[in-house]
Amino acid sequence: MPSLENLRKQAKQYLRWHRQGYYPVAAVLRAGLPRFACLDDGQIMQANFKLSDAQELVARQQGFDGWQALKSGADDMSRQDLPAQPPVLAAISAQLFVADMAASCAFFTEKLGFAVDFAYGEPPFYAQVVRDHARIALRLVCEPVFVGDVRRREHLLSASITVATASEIKELFAEFHAAGVTFHQTLRKEPWGARNFIVLDPDGNLILFAGPAG
Repeated sequence: MPSLENLRKQAKQYLRWHRQGYYPVAAVLRAGLPRFACLDDGQIMQANFKLSDAQELVARQQGFDGWQALKSGADDMSRQDLPAQPPVLAAISAQLFVADMAASCAFFTEKLGFAVDFAYGEPPFYAQVVRDHARIALRLVCEPVFVGDVRRREHLLSASITVATASEIKELFAEFHAAGVTFHQTLRKEPWGARNFIVLDPDGNLILFAGPAG
C-alpha cells in the first residue's frame, strides 16, 4: 500500500480535479463511491464533493471502508486478512479521435440522437456524448492518426453499440437513414446471427450498431 502521505496527496488531487471541472475524474468517483454510482458525469461534477469524500474514495480504492480504517490499517481485521476481491470493471466508453470538436458534436447530436454530456477545455479538446446507456468520448487530434483510408479498407471499427431486439436495430437504421447519415455498411444479417450496420462519422470513424437478427 502507498504511504499515508501519498494517499493524502492523492485525495487532494481528486478534490482539485473536481473543483477545476476536470470531467474525466467523474468516472473515478462513480466507480469508487456508491452514492455517485447512478449519476451521470454532469451530475457528479455539480455535486458537493469535499476533502472527506476524496479521502473516502482513496480509502475504498485501497480496500477499506473509510479513511479512519485506512489510517489505522484495519477495519475489524487487518487488510492482509481480508478475502481477495477481484477487480470489477464498472463501465466502458469508446474514444474517437476527431479533427473538429464542434462538427463532431453536431454530428452526434443532430444525426445520431446523442446529447453532449460535457465538453472540457477552452476551446474544448475533450467531450463526451451519450444516448441512453451508450457513451462515446471525443478527443481532439490536430494531425492524422490513421494512414490514408485504412479504416475503410480494413473495416476497422472505432466503436460498437448494441440494442436488445431485432425491431430496435431496424428502427435505429431507419432513423439514421432519414437523418441523412452516411453508412459504411447498410443494415444486413450476418452469418453469426446478428443484424447490424456501420455508420461513418465526419472523421472517418466507423461505428457499428448491432442487434439480434430476429
